[in-house]
Amino acid sequence: MKSSVKILAAFSLGIAAGLLGFFPRILIDEDLSIYFLYALIFFVGIGVGSNEKALKMLRKPDLRMLLIPLGVVAGTYAGIIALYPFIPGVNLKEALAVGSGFGYYSLSSILITRMSGELLGVAALISNIAREIFTLIFTPLIVKYCGKVAPIMSGGATATDTTLPVITKFSGKEFALYAVFSGMTLTLLVPILITLLFKL
Repeated sequence: MKSSVKILAAFSLGIAAGLLGFFPRILIDEDLSIYFLYALIFFVGIGVGSNEKALKMLRKPDLRMLLIPLGVVAGTYAGIIALYPFIPGVNLKEALAVGSGFGYYSLSSILITRMSGELLGVAALISNIAREIFTLIFTPLIVKYCGKVAPIMSGGATATDTTLPVITKFSGKEFALYAVFSGMTLTLLVPILITLLFKL
């Protein structure tokens, strides 16, 4: 929860700094986000490459484990399609792209900002942060009413890191590997699906 509060605080400070004009114009006019994106993808690669358990699961995945991230993708898209008629000013492709962050707000918001503009990028940031916060707060209730796999699906890509402790605590340690595998798979899918959606 502390990390989510820090993220929201940093985002709010950025908005305030932009409104008050604290930064030189070059930082706003130059598209520096692409360099942060490259660095982010580089560190994601380091994380995957240095995790032996994760690499083993990638080499020999249990087909049943694949159902979890596939269920996250299908469930997220189904929810977006159902709610799309009530979302003004956004076409279906853009709405699906925002949902394709699966909680991975940093990477998805940068990608979407570059491909569609700042407004949709901010929407991606807020909606994906909300997914993480929802999982952190409501996992006990999710487990109670929806089952032990449900918080892994709710957390999406964050199940491999920020929401993993709360998932492990309430679902059980035996679900940790499922959470890591699902989160890692979704993390790898985020840039692929977002790019594909904007190229359709």
